[in-house]
Amino acid sequence: MRIGMQLNYSGGFEETVEEVGALERAGMDIAFVPEAYSFDAVSQIGFLAAKTSTIELASGIFQIYTRTPSLLAMTAAGLDYVSGGRFVMGIGASGPQVIEGFHGVKYDAPLGRTREIVDICRQVWRREKVQFDGKYYQIPLPADKGTGLGKPLKLINHPVRESIPIVIASLGPKNVALTAEIAQGWEPIFFHPEKAESVWGDSLAEGKAKRDPALGELDVYASPTVAIGDDADQFLPWIKPQLALYIGGMGAKGKNFYNDLAVRYGYEAEAEKIQDLYLAGKKEEATAAVPDELVRSISLIGTESFVKERLAAFEAAGATTLNIHPIASDSAGRVKQVELLKSLIG
Repeated sequence: MRIGMQLNYSGGFEETVEEVGALERAGMDIAFVPEAYSFDAVSQIGFLAAKTSTIELASGIFQIYTRTPSLLAMTAAGLDYVSGGRFVMGIGASGPQVIEGFHGVKYDAPLGRTREIVDICRQVWRREKVQFDGKYYQIPLPADKGTGLGKPLKLINHPVRESIPIVIASLGPKNVALTAEIAQGWEPIFFHPEKAESVWGDSLAEGKAKRDPALGELDVYASPTVAIGDDADQFLPWIKPQLALYIGGMGAKGKNFYNDLAVRYGYEAEAEKIQDLYLAGKKEEATAAVPDELVRSISLIGTESFVKERLAAFEAAGATTLNIHPIASDSAGRVKQVELLKSLIG
């Protein structure tokens, strides 16, 4: 398994590039630069590309509603160019809170839009004249929807690669099936190795049955929190506030993807309680209601021997890259956790 890390949303560029350089030297394989409602990811990836040499750099994630498909493709090609072919385009739908609340764009048809965006991006990277007549995107814009002056165009520059790897963050059954069909990588949040087959197995099989062999095997980017040491169990409660936020606060009743995931993991009563408490403003009680078993299952927290056992479980469940969240007080501590994890992977 490879090791990756999602960088801090709120970090500055100078200190981040110093840390990523140290992580690169420690053997980390890929760094994901987030883009929620923070600084844009493109600026930081470009900065990191100039200061690193071997580590892959990924968007984690570009939201599909905030750029046109052609601009997404242009941006990815540019980042792949400045990094010397080290860019991975992570995309995802995000959620209504960010898309409608921050960008003022309607959150609709994530599956249909994702499929069309991927098709258009690959046309751009192949330097074809982009012509696409989809349900959500039409290129060029038809005369009855525009001026009638638009003509098919192709990318002026020559991309480093005509197929830049695409990783899709997805959770729902249909979205996971789509990911397994069209993407090089899949990024599920809160990956539970023992539940992966029952929750996602059918969707992955459905998508892989339609998959183009040229895409290769699907890379699975699990994202466990990591703390390795004899006293690491003390950090298990640290994960609960994030789980309470996502399960309880990321959407209204019936419209929370993360709550749905907890239910599919078998925590129906707990998920309902967490959401009720969180939406009532009782965040501490919601955090306390997060099951210890869930926290331990989706994390790599414990002694070296315990973490090694969990690594085997993640690998057996199909994880190929661990996009980790190390618990440490400073950069040196995070580097140490990466080095220790790498030694356990072998």
